[in-house]
Amino acid sequence: MMKGLKNNYTHTKYACYIAYVTQAVVNNFVPLLFLTFQKSFGISLNQLAALVTINFGIQMTVDLSSSLFVDKIGYRRCVTAAHLLAAGGLLCLCVFPYILPNAFLGIILAVALYAIGGGLLEVLVSPIVEACPTEKKESEMSLLHSFYCWGHVLVILCSTAFFAVFGLENWRIMACVWAAIPIFNFLYFCKVPVPNPLEEGRCMKVRELAGTGLFWKLFLMMICAGASEQGMSQWASAFAEASLHISKIAGDLLGPCAFAVMMGFSRLFFGKYGDKIKLERFMNFSALLCVVSYLLAALFQLPALCLLGCMLCGLSVGIMWPGCFSTASKKLRNGGTAMFALLALAGDIGCAAGPALVGNVAEQFGGELKAGLLAAVIFPAVLLLCNLFGSRKRTGDAS
Repeated sequence: MMKGLKNNYTHTKYACYIAYVTQAVVNNFVPLLFLTFQKSFGISLNQLAALVTINFGIQMTVDLSSSLFVDKIGYRRCVTAAHLLAAGGLLCLCVFPYILPNAFLGIILAVALYAIGGGLLEVLVSPIVEACPTEKKESEMSLLHSFYCWGHVLVILCSTAFFAVFGLENWRIMACVWAAIPIFNFLYFCKVPVPNPLEEGRCMKVRELAGTGLFWKLFLMMICAGASEQGMSQWASAFAEASLHISKIAGDLLGPCAFAVMMGFSRLFFGKYGDKIKLERFMNFSALLCVVSYLLAALFQLPALCLLGCMLCGLSVGIMWPGCFSTASKKLRNGGTAMFALLALAGDIGCAAGPALVGNVAEQFGGELKAGLLAAVIFPAVLLLCNLFGSRKRTGDAS
């Protein structure tokens, strides 16, 4: 049994799926507690926005530096360490705010710890799956990233059920429960085969990537993809509760949970039918739908339409991140660790910029999150223009 596990790449994919569930936990559990932190520790909207910025800012630092050490240390050691860091951060979240003189500093330190693990997972998991001996790489990538969405849904449903039964004041117990996932996957990754992308051929250096126009277009698109996704996702719970005046439980289910379900459905759909759909057209349609969804959430007063905008946003952003990765893997075949790391960096820049823009603009308008969401429409609009510009340029070249 153990021998079969060590030589079975199906188990490698399963471990990668669980790794994305871990990524969903570290990115989405704390936002469910934003208003709880605000009431319990006196944390402002700007400070809450700073937590998101710190999380993704540290992940950006890891993304930027990982190409310097991942290939030297090895993928297995790095991916197992990432899971231990993620688990450690979640466990410290239960302790640091209460033992340090400044609760906000304690939360920051815990977030920083799991952000290092999250950043490593973001860089490592996609190239591991890409290096596995599988067909239909675009569909596999979309399916892989769908597990981030299902992890997001799991976080919301289980956390909401726990809070409803045991109360928000016991949120630390739930954090410990979530820490069990990366601990289990640490053990799983110790046993499954972990292919090294370097074995597939010569990888491009950072300088080579920097001299490629296509890479910079994809870099900008990844920024917009991360911002479009997290700008809505990170604030959906607070938006439903504070701006739409919906209860905490209903707000979490109709806001971030519905967002994640629709995002997962989009990725699962492309994972199944991606070989029959042109990726570029699907991304163009998705970006346009994302613009519409942000406008629905920001401009209308009827809660049903605002929540519809939130759900449609999840559907629209589903393909953006894995679509950019798939395009890069297909057109920059020797990109390797450096390419994945830099694109993950771009995505995390967006993941930090989107929620930060929403929170800071909302603060300027007296805490009105609708104003922040309206400002964030710039991100899917720029992504659409980038993709359309690239299409027209290639069409012109062909003619």
